[in-house]
Amino acid sequence: MPKVEYRIYVIELSKRVFTENAKFRAANPQFNGVLECLYVGMTSKTPKERFVQHKTGYRNKKGYKLSSNIVEKYGSYLRPSLYNHIDPISSRAEALKMEETLALELRRKRYAVWFN
Repeated sequence: MPKVEYRIYVIELSKRVFTENAKFRAANPQFNGVLECLYVGMTSKTPKERFVQHKTGYRNKKGYKLSSNIVEKYGSYLRPSLYNHIDPISSRAEALKMEETLALELRRKRYAVWFN
């Protein structure tokens, strides 16, 4: 069986998410409105496939929703320049850690960021 590799990806969100979503706003007190609003995630699919899942409200065979409501409503497009430097990761735990690391790094640069 082929080994699963995880990829980190970044989706640009409409700035409306900042004005319309209180949780998003509360998570990003450093945001000054200059840079973009972003979503950082990790996937075993290609970032493009994952983006399509988010935008279509994808559910798995058991009916569990695998898409983020924030991306479904506010997602605009992928931002490869913010994640292409990150190599595929072999473990889910490491991928989750890298997702958080990248999200917090982008927040420090004053982007507004959502991640799970």
